[in-house]
Amino acid sequence: MDMKKRIHLELRNRTPSDVKELVLDNCRSYEGKIEGLTDEFEELEFLSTINVGLTSVTNLPKLNKLKKLELSDNRISGGLEVLAEKCPNLTHLNLSGNKIKDLGTIEPLKKLENLKSLDLFNCEVTNLNDYRENVFKLLPQLTYLDGYDRDDKEAPDSDAEGYVEGLDDDEEDEDVLSLVKDRDDKEAPDSDAEGYVEGLDDEEEDEDGTWGVLHGIPASPGNPGGQRENSSRWEWEGWDRGGTEGRIYGDRDECG
Repeated sequence: MDMKKRIHLELRNRTPSDVKELVLDNCRSYEGKIEGLTDEFEELEFLSTINVGLTSVTNLPKLNKLKKLELSDNRISGGLEVLAEKCPNLTHLNLSGNKIKDLGTIEPLKKLENLKSLDLFNCEVTNLNDYRENVFKLLPQLTYLDGYDRDDKEAPDSDAEGYVEGLDDDEEDEDVLSLVKDRDDKEAPDSDAEGYVEGLDDEEEDEDGTWGVLHGIPASPGNPGGQRENSSRWEWEGWDRGGTEGRIYGDRDECG
């Protein structure tokens, strides 16, 4: 799948400005360049383009909020000066498995003042004498190089994985959350998380008290959920387990 099509699929009916995390791993780039990504992705904080055949990042749009950029397993050999211009707030950069051979290639990264973590695993530059010492000297803003600090202490998991987990928390689907909250926006008890039956709130109840609501459990003639003891009619409203949304009405006598 080419990169443009992959980006379209990843949008999932969202606008580019709604996207904070974009994973394009293993798709195909055109002529080794980024394509289909525009500066409309102004809220993007995490971008992954692992193994997409990149030879250059010159087509990268302006992404001021981008914090983490995954470029591993491509064929990039230079041109990194564009990163300071296009992604000035980068904190994590992974260039592992690229064709970076010397310190001069990564020197432009010193303009990334917020860069905290850099990965260069499986790049030829790692074979140079005093590689780690020289990279830390060249890029004094770095805290971690290839997962370890200047004293060879491993970066905590929170640095390696916590950033992405934080993005996931921010982007939880509000529609899913609504299934476990009542009409007063109070969280339902854990035991009721998958489906619960309740009557309407007092202020929403009809005067004759005939209506009830069933959430999360499919209704059927043999199980007219939401039926109250004193009701002659019932109503089901919500989602069934297959994801169908709707509302059903019926007479008590019709449902047996």
